[in-house]
Amino acid sequence: MVELVQFLASSLLGGSEQIQVREIGGDQTTVIELEVESKHIGKIIGRQGRTANALRTLVNVAALKAGKRVVLEIIETGNAGARNRNDS
Repeated sequence: MVELVQFLASSLLGGSEQIQVREIGGDQTTVIELEVESKHIGKIIGRQGRTANALRTLVNVAALKAGKRVVLEIIETGNAGARNRNDS
C-alpha cells in the first residue's frame, strides 16, 4: 500500500520527492500517513477534495483486494503559506 500511495502522490506532484509516506499498523486497521509540504498540498487535495477522495478510494480498493482495512491520512508539513505577524 505504501508503494501505491508513494507512486500516486509523486505522479500528482510531477515526480517530486517532497513527500513522505509511513504505514502505522494496528490490530484491525492500518493507517497510511501521506506527508506533503504545504506548497504542494493543493495538488494532493484537489478541488473540493476530489483528488484526495480519489486517492482514498484507490487505496481502499487495493486494501479490499488484499483483505485489509486501510485509512489514508494526508498531513500538511511546513508553513509556506502562513503569513508572518510582522508582514501585515
